[in-house]
Amino acid sequence: MASRPPLVSAADAVAGIPDGATVAITGSGGGVLEPGSLLAAAEERFLATGSPRGTTLVHALGLGDRDRLGTNAFAHEDMVRRVIGGHWTWSPRMMKLAAENLIEAYALPSGAISLLLREIGARRPGLVTRTGLHTFADPRHGGGRMNDAAAEDIVELLELDGREYLRYRPFPVDVAIVRGTEADRNGNITCRDEAALLDVRAVAQAARASGGRVLAQVKRIADDPLDPRDVVIPGTLVDAITVCPAQRQTYVAEHDPALAGPADAAFAVDLSDPVRAAVARRAAMEVPAGAVLNVGFGMSAHVVDVLAQQGRLDEVTIAIEQGLFNGVPASGDLFGMSRGASARVASTTQFDLFGMGMLDVCCLGLAQADASGSVNVSQFGGRVIGPGGFVDISQHARKAVFCGTFTAKGLRVEVGDGGIAIREEGQVPKFVDAVEQITYSGPFALREGREALFVTERAVFRLTCEGIELTEVAAGVDIDRDILPHMAFRPVIRAPRPMPAEVFRP
Repeated sequence: MASRPPLVSAADAVAGIPDGATVAITGSGGGVLEPGSLLAAAEERFLATGSPRGTTLVHALGLGDRDRLGTNAFAHEDMVRRVIGGHWTWSPRMMKLAAENLIEAYALPSGAISLLLREIGARRPGLVTRTGLHTFADPRHGGGRMNDAAAEDIVELLELDGREYLRYRPFPVDVAIVRGTEADRNGNITCRDEAALLDVRAVAQAARASGGRVLAQVKRIADDPLDPRDVVIPGTLVDAITVCPAQRQTYVAEHDPALAGPADAAFAVDLSDPVRAAVARRAAMEVPAGAVLNVGFGMSAHVVDVLAQQGRLDEVTIAIEQGLFNGVPASGDLFGMSRGASARVASTTQFDLFGMGMLDVCCLGLAQADASGSVNVSQFGGRVIGPGGFVDISQHARKAVFCGTFTAKGLRVEVGDGGIAIREEGQVPKFVDAVEQITYSGPFALREGREALFVTERAVFRLTCEGIELTEVAAGVDIDRDILPHMAFRPVIRAPRPMPAEVFRP
């Protein structure tokens, strides 16, 4: 009989993490699938002994509470040498280390990281994909480097059969830190009560294939063997198990059954902000019946509220990168989760589905855009944000709808009478001469026959071969007064029509 993984304390589990180890972890915002006890124990060990030091931390999605939890546990000078992360904003401590060049900071598309871990776990020569071409992940645009300390090439450009691809280079994973709900005496682990599956199996497999160790945190040990249909991590991949009876499903609650299974969750529409509501209503007009839709964090998430208010949710399929379909999307820190989801798959599977072209429309955020139609959401003024799933989603959806206010910081707008009145202009323009970093490449999208729209509270722009074209203007807005002076370039202007008056209703 195969050996069974021992049950150990969190402190004993992390005691064997060597200096210089590459540590891969799983988890998502709001504490979802976050192995918090093991991460905290690793931090306590470092603060007490100075070890492990010089580690490389790898994570596909963002983890943390913007204070101490998640990847913040590793955010100590000398504890971590390099971070390869998909999303950084949950960990301001790590962002500070990156900004000060105290660590080697890399950001890559979340899907690329998860799928690379899967490829490492299969001992294949890295991830070969078109995801990330002509973005900041492309070595011609930085190769994922986010600061001066990041000098190594971790992505390379390939040509196969006359087409360009990126190869995300593999690396050995010394330690995987993962989490599940329940383990049996053979070490098999389920995610039965978790809000998502994420890339937990890929993370564990990457370490095992590298000759590394897999440390698993669970809430309880089952008395009987688990139902094999529920097992996410087979026991043969697990080296040690830590039982944490106080483990919470999320930061918000110990357990919300609706996040882990079938439920009749009520949809609470939030369109209280009239500016955000107007942008979301206009964006929702780009979502046809029968579409497979992805929405991003922030203003674009309200597109789902609009569809619910209009009774159109049953007409579309919502697919989120964490691996969930439909249901009632959670908001705030739990964004990416869904109550009463109709299906859930591993995030690695979901990213594969995105790559095959499953998405008809995505509605995502808009931080910066330039005359070429390129968009930046991943780095500003040296601050590492990371793209999350933005690249994986926008680059493979047939149509991308970027949502945001026309300017930022201090903008005050009144909505009513089928249009708007700008009371105070924002101090920060979003339509710039050149984006600081390319998270979405307009020229590449055009070459591949994909559509892109830019929806703001005062105007709508469309990506064309001649550049960004101004196609709609809100009532109450003057092009020469309210649009052109606040753009670093002149858009194509032919015959813009009024924005639909109904998007500006109370």
